[in-house]
Amino acid sequence: MDLQAPARQLPLTRTCPFDPPEEYRQLQAEEPISPLAFPDGVTGWLVTRYADVRALLADPRFSSRRRAGLNPVRRVPPELEDSLEAQPGMFIGMDPPDHTRYRRLLTGQFTVRRMNALTPRVAEIVADRLDEMAAAGPPVDLVRSFALPVPSLVICELLGVPYADRARFQQWSAAMLSLATGWKEMMAARDELRAYMLGLVRGKRELPADDLLSGLLCRPDDDALTDEELVNIGVLLLIAGHETTANMLALGTLTLLRHPGQLALLHADPALFDGAVEELLRYLSIVQFGIPRIATEDVELGGTPIRAGDRLIASVMAADRDPAQFTAADTLDVTRAYSPHLGFGHGVHQCLGQQLARVEMRTGLRALLERFPTLRLAVPLDRVRMRDDMFIYGVHELPVTWDS
Repeated sequence: MDLQAPARQLPLTRTCPFDPPEEYRQLQAEEPISPLAFPDGVTGWLVTRYADVRALLADPRFSSRRRAGLNPVRRVPPELEDSLEAQPGMFIGMDPPDHTRYRRLLTGQFTVRRMNALTPRVAEIVADRLDEMAAAGPPVDLVRSFALPVPSLVICELLGVPYADRARFQQWSAAMLSLATGWKEMMAARDELRAYMLGLVRGKRELPADDLLSGLLCRPDDDALTDEELVNIGVLLLIAGHETTANMLALGTLTLLRHPGQLALLHADPALFDGAVEELLRYLSIVQFGIPRIATEDVELGGTPIRAGDRLIASVMAADRDPAQFTAADTLDVTRAYSPHLGFGHGVHQCLGQQLARVEMRTGLRALLERFPTLRLAVPLDRVRMRDDMFIYGVHELPVTWDS
């Protein structure tokens, strides 16, 4: 195999809203590490097999440091390339030791114990949203009524961001994640969100509170964070903390409604919800264009020679449906024994907030389906607008109804 072979381009087309593009299965069988054409004309690699994706994400010879050319679906204008490099505090686009420093500062804030301790508060937030849904009566848009407010409220309380400002930061976040947003508008949204976060950070320096941002301010002088670092950490956590879980809650609900046999199992045995959440995370990997990496030296991956400087895209969506790793990989099975899916990534960059996401999904999905046992779609499936145009997959709206 060589990079002179015809290269595919992302995005590939889905034929089912719940499944990866069918071409991924063919690639896994015939060419699991295949040439990929990036929008700037450079050819890299698309990695689709579970074993290779897991190895790639765990190998420090593949850098996470952001480069403008690593965007697999949009060409970055040359004049914006420098501004899209990872900024101080934006640890998702860094390698050790820089990444290690930020990760160490934040790990204590997201322990399993602390996230489990948040469960009662998450349950209160969920119950309040369900009360409002019941009072409004059907039909409702589940995204606006439930799936988006729950994680937004939780992350706002955790970070110390006023929930009253949610419309603004949700709008900025959506603009930054949309393929339809022009570069000028996207950069403007990013700058406005940063300016907003800077105001919060400066306010907390003057009057700290019991929240994560305030806690990060109280560091020893030799480990103190600058305003720029705190702003970028805050922006990253705010966007990741509500966008991903909101889309998993909505898309997970839609998936269960379209699999009535699996939904019946959950109604019959609520103890299955923990495993059902893991299965949904495997079945519905929402990072639809993959995770970018760049080789720092010549290396072999899955039998394929990779040269220093080569770009790679790890398709978690394909990997979590790999039949070599998962029995009946394309079947949703809420009774499936736990298997190590890659829905939260792998390696040193594995999702920092994964335990919080689990708490929100377990609590939210169980309460929603128990409160509204007759919940169902209010429109045909083909009228549900999918987020094909966003970096984070899901649904734009989800009209639902129930017997009131």
